[in-house]
Amino acid sequence: MNYPTDLTDEEWNQIKSLVPAPKSGRGKRGRPIRNDRRTLVNAVFYVVRAGCAWRLLPKDFGPWQTVYGYFRQWSQDWTWTFIHDTLRDGLRYS
Repeated sequence: MNYPTDLTDEEWNQIKSLVPAPKSGRGKRGRPIRNDRRTLVNAVFYVVRAGCAWRLLPKDFGPWQTVYGYFRQWSQDWTWTFIHDTLRDGLRYS
């Protein structure tokens, strides 16, 4: 399903090289981890724009715990800062 907060192809192409690859393998319950980078970013944008709790994230994005885990990891490793700075510089110097 598509949401109004989803990235367009053009937007995704601007940041995809800055988003680390998600972990592969299996989750706690032995289920395969199927999240791709774009879905994870779209999920974070959904929560931020909607202002909802992580637990209210639509199931289309995968388990909220997985999305929150990546959001937290990317916050700690400066991924969000790199994305912000790249987009800001692109606007500032265009």
